[in-house]
Amino acid sequence: MSRQEADNMEKYVLSTGIRVGTQVKTKFMIPFITRATNEGLYIIDSKKTLSRIQTAAKFINRSDISKILICSGREYASTPVEKFCEITGAKPMLGRFMPGTLTNPLLPYYMEPALVLVSDPQVDEQAIVEATNAGIPVIAISNTDNVTSKVDLVIPANNRGRKSLAATYWLLAREILLQKGELKEEEPMKYEIDDFETKITEEELEEEVERTPQIRSRSQRQ
Repeated sequence: MSRQEADNMEKYVLSTGIRVGTQVKTKFMIPFITRATNEGLYIIDSKKTLSRIQTAAKFINRSDISKILICSGREYASTPVEKFCEITGAKPMLGRFMPGTLTNPLLPYYMEPALVLVSDPQVDEQAIVEATNAGIPVIAISNTDNVTSKVDLVIPANNRGRKSLAATYWLLAREILLQKGELKEEEPMKYEIDDFETKITEEELEEEVERTPQIRSRSQRQ
């Protein structure tokens, strides 16, 4: 990837709102916040996001990728998780996390993953609790308002937006393949970031634009 292409990619990634946080910050996420906007939204340090993605990829590549469990109860994370797992070989678990999945060997759906990755520490709290109880490491994509006391590795990023979730999972998948030598730096991915994005109806899109027009415009300017 040329310098120009890298610069264009960085601008595109930032335009997804990957670093636009919420109006709340927890003590756990303070190290990843650079500033607050005039509207009170906390902005995540994108360099730290990219650095943590590289670290997470190293962490994941230490294990058999088929033993990595990707959990998400967030609707907008469904397509990103599915594409991520298709490309890397990890195992997806979308929707409600069934109690006992990681802690009760008597259940038919019991699993023993080497590592658990979640899209949101709040939404996916049950998965984190069970992984912690079972001694399984946890990586979590975490926004500024998340509590990460039971998370082993935080990837600071906007985990609410469709585009930002797509960008985060795409970047992580790409880094995993790069580090494994299955993808070259100048080589394109099978899917683009847009392909990782969960699609919504026109009505839902209009509602989304009406609900967050200022956030969208700010993330593109910054």
